[in-house]
Amino acid sequence: MVIDVHAHIYPDNIAEKAAMNIGYFYDKHMTNPNGSVKRLLEIGDRAGVDKFVVHSAATTPHQVKSINNFIKASVLAHPDRFVGLCTIHPGMEDPIAELERAESLGLKGIKLHPDFQKFAITDSSMGPIYDFCQATGYPILFHTGDYRYHYSNPCLIPRLLESFPRLRLICAHFGGWTEWKEAEKYIPGTNVMVDCSSCFFTMTDERIMEFMNMYGEDRIMFGSDYPMWDAGTELARLRSLPLSKTALEKIQYKNAAEFLSL
Repeated sequence: MVIDVHAHIYPDNIAEKAAMNIGYFYDKHMTNPNGSVKRLLEIGDRAGVDKFVVHSAATTPHQVKSINNFIKASVLAHPDRFVGLCTIHPGMEDPIAELERAESLGLKGIKLHPDFQKFAITDSSMGPIYDFCQATGYPILFHTGDYRYHYSNPCLIPRLLESFPRLRLICAHFGGWTEWKEAEKYIPGTNVMVDCSSCFFTMTDERIMEFMNMYGEDRIMFGSDYPMWDAGTELARLRSLPLSKTALEKIQYKNAAEFLSL
C-alpha cells in the first residue's frame, strides 16, 4: 500500500496556471504544468498509489472557503483515493468557525504554507488557530524551510512547540526545504513527523539516508509534492534506498495511516 501525504490539487479551470505559478515561485521549469485531479489520479494509477492526502493553500483570506469546498468536493468524488486537508489564513475573519466547518466536512487537518501565505510560523495571529488544533488534536502539515524567507524556518518549530507542546505536526520536506542544516539542528529533538517530499531532487542517496536515520522510520511519511514531482519517480527513488522492508512499509503508508487515523 502507498499513501502520498503531499499532493496539491486545483480546479480544472486554473490547474495549469496554478502549477505554472508554483514553478515560478520555486524557479523550476515545469515540464507538464497541470495540477488537476484527473492528472493526479492518472499518475497514482501508474505508480500504484492507493491514497493521496490532497490540499491547497489560500494566499488570501477570501480564498479559504472556496478552496475548502473544492477539497471536500474532490474527496466526495473520489472517497477511496483522496483524504482532504483544509486551508486557513491568519488574516481571515473568524478562522475558528471555518476550522469547525472544515472538521465537520470530514477534512482531516490543515495544510499551512507560511511562505505562500506570508506569516511566520510563530506569528501571534496564529495563536487561536493553534489553540484549536492543540485542543482538538487537529493535525497541521507545514511547509517548512526556504532559504529565501524566514517565515517557515526550521528554527521556529521548537519555539512554536514551547508555547503549544501538544500540537500534532507534519513538517514537510524533511523539516527544512533547502534549509537542511537548520532542519538537522532544530527538528530532530522535537516530536514532529516529517514527509520526504521535494527532497530527493537535491540529495544523493547517502544524504537521504542521513535524514532517514536522523528521524527514524517511525517519523517519516512519503510525499510527492504533486504537481512539482511525479509520485512514480519519487517512489522509485525511495524504493532504491537501502531501507528494510519494515521501514519502507512505515514510510510508504503505515505512519500516515496511523497519524491521520485512516
